[in-house]
Amino acid sequence: MRPHILKEMLSEEEIQKRVKELGKQISADYADKNVLAVGVLKGSVIFMADLVREMEGSNVEIGFLAVSSYEGTDSSGSVRLLFDLDRPLEDTHVLIVEDILDTGNTLSYLTNMLSLRNPASMKLVALLDKPERRKAQINLDYRGFQIPDRFVVGYGLDYDGYYRNLKNICTVEFTD
Repeated sequence: MRPHILKEMLSEEEIQKRVKELGKQISADYADKNVLAVGVLKGSVIFMADLVREMEGSNVEIGFLAVSSYEGTDSSGSVRLLFDLDRPLEDTHVLIVEDILDTGNTLSYLTNMLSLRNPASMKLVALLDKPERRKAQINLDYRGFQIPDRFVVGYGLDYDGYYRNLKNICTVEFTD
């Protein structure tokens, strides 16, 4: 790991407030519906756990899938499915939960793949959105925060596996 320091971008309080707001908005949109929240491992786990606890009035099932698209601090440009859902999606309301929308390659891959499984509906939520880096055309249904093109960690996001446990989100400032 390159020498670096962390600088807070979003506090724990800001994140929790926004997650509550998203939970209320999503709950209103899915009122009286069964929803499958699909977390994209590993980064979305903390966000998804907090988000689904804020979704009231809906029956929420959770599922996970895992993809690989990063090498160190950069997107590799290709997406590989490492772990798939363990249930069919036909006639299911699917909410894909992602930690960060960066290039859009991962969500483009996932929405294309999952739409072939005939869900009743599919919506996308990302805690963070970096539109400056977008390569694929992706429209979020729910966005936590729009952020500048900086490498960030915390609240599920990592740098070589570290910092996922931070309660806030920080930029990584390289010192070398």
